[in-house]
Amino acid sequence: MQARFIHLRARSAYSLLEGAIHVKALPGLAAAAGMPALALADSGNLFGALEFSETAAKAGVQPILGLTLSVGEPPARPGERAEPPAPLALYAQNGAGWRNLMALTTAGYLETADGGDPWVPLSRLEAHAEGLICLTGGAGGQLAQLLAAGREAQAEALAARLAAAFPDRLYVELQRHGEQGPTPAEAAAEPGLIDLAYARALPLVATNEVYFETPEMHGAHDALICIGEGRYINESDRRQLTPEHWFKPADDMVARFADLPEAVENTVEIARRCAFRPRTHDPILPRFADDEVEELRTQAKRGLEARLAVIPLAAERAEYERRLDFELSVIEGMGFPGYFLIVADFIQWAKAQDIPVGPGRGSGAGSLVAYALTITDLDPLRYGLLFERFLNPERVSMPDFDIDFCQDRREEVIEYVAAKYGRDRVAQIITFGALLSKAAVRDVARVLQLPFSVGDRLSKLIPVEGVKPVSIVRARAEEPRFAEEVAGDETIGVLLDVAERIEGLYRNASTHAAGVVIGDRPLVELVPLYRDPKSDMPATQYNMKWVEQAGLVKFDFLGLKTLTVIQNAVDLLKRRGVELDIGAIPLDDGATYAPSS
Repeated sequence: MQARFIHLRARSAYSLLEGAIHVKALPGLAAAAGMPALALADSGNLFGALEFSETAAKAGVQPILGLTLSVGEPPARPGERAEPPAPLALYAQNGAGWRNLMALTTAGYLETADGGDPWVPLSRLEAHAEGLICLTGGAGGQLAQLLAAGREAQAEALAARLAAAFPDRLYVELQRHGEQGPTPAEAAAEPGLIDLAYARALPLVATNEVYFETPEMHGAHDALICIGEGRYINESDRRQLTPEHWFKPADDMVARFADLPEAVENTVEIARRCAFRPRTHDPILPRFADDEVEELRTQAKRGLEARLAVIPLAAERAEYERRLDFELSVIEGMGFPGYFLIVADFIQWAKAQDIPVGPGRGSGAGSLVAYALTITDLDPLRYGLLFERFLNPERVSMPDFDIDFCQDRREEVIEYVAAKYGRDRVAQIITFGALLSKAAVRDVARVLQLPFSVGDRLSKLIPVEGVKPVSIVRARAEEPRFAEEVAGDETIGVLLDVAERIEGLYRNASTHAAGVVIGDRPLVELVPLYRDPKSDMPATQYNMKWVEQAGLVKFDFLGLKTLTVIQNAVDLLKRRGVELDIGAIPLDDGATYAPSS
């Protein structure tokens, strides 16, 4: 079937507290609507780009990667008022365009002061315009705002600048989100936009900003917007979207723009022009040495000799050497010498700085190579630990050491790694907090201006399973008191229905407690970057699962309070003249197991 319209302005749940559709659901919506392609254009970020690329491709839908980015210009002279940043929609046509998208969103986060909403100067956009298609942003874009305000000269100048930056790749965007046609703001800008497009021979394109799946979701989405902006439902002076911001079928859009068929047809043209998607990548690591195989063998054999010189042997020396050679052959065969060298380097540096490091845990403690390199401090032969649990050629996966550092000095180790490999090649990993059931109930109660006690009481009725509360659907089915609450006050039913619809959507972004990635090149060439206002170090815009699929290797730098407490105790004993080596305490120490008197 011939495509008639393609949605170019879909937002996912990664548009935090704005989008109400999970990335994995978007391709299904496109397929059900008979759309062979779909564009993701989240607000300022590419958080879901690789996930969308892979999910859509597997569903047989062409993914178009884009974002909605605020663009402005700082004032020309001190004291002069600057135009506030306004959105443009950008889409990657090819690999160069994708790299520019990553550069732009990274600049938006890393260079926006005080943790504000990400934006870039127009000059930065012009410098990164290659390979990108640009839409003017609809009624919210600066071009439309200038025209609606009667500032035709400024609008002409802006259009000329954008047309020069995006030759044959600039589209004048029209939107009609009203019940029957444009909203008042869209109607005020539309005639000027059409006249300007015709005067400059610029193509028109019709879009519908998709925030939720169906019109029935509008009320719950309105509550979501209120949660994000700290407002109440009954306030009239706040941001409000219309019920038309849903995933409309092509027929609806064709009918809505029947007077401008070329604007609808151009959505299909843009889809055809975008022939790129990011893909998963094999692991990429910085090169530690010219000959990493030989370097690892040298360090491991030297380290084992040092260990055997001071420990009581749990087996014949030949058995240690045989085990070391076996492990080295597996590590070399799987291509992981560099990983072991990188981990050993920062652990050895930490120990040289008297930063407490854990003795090792998890399957990595079964590696004699790790013991020889002082990554771990447990002799695997003494305790019968199996190397195959850590690395096995029949189940190829990256090795993963869980490394504990003193909580107070963990940042020093990360700083060492950043200085060694380059600050633009080291980053933390983003993580996303979701609106779980208890939080959703409390938040919806607040925006509905119900007493705090109501939201608190209802949230406490939701049982916790493990560390997470059960879903609202399940809680309502299993807890009869919910039915009693609804029967006593119909507002409670509304609250629960709304909370149920927004449950599971992403609420906030922060950084992973332990994960750090190290690249062999500036990370922005591989993944887009994000800045957590609470951290000086940038983070990847992909979460732990997708950053590894993008080719980056995760290293765990865990901050462990236990190590800090032990070190403080050792330091206090030292002040009293008692020298204690925690690592030398035997596991069968009599004084430890002696009954207290």
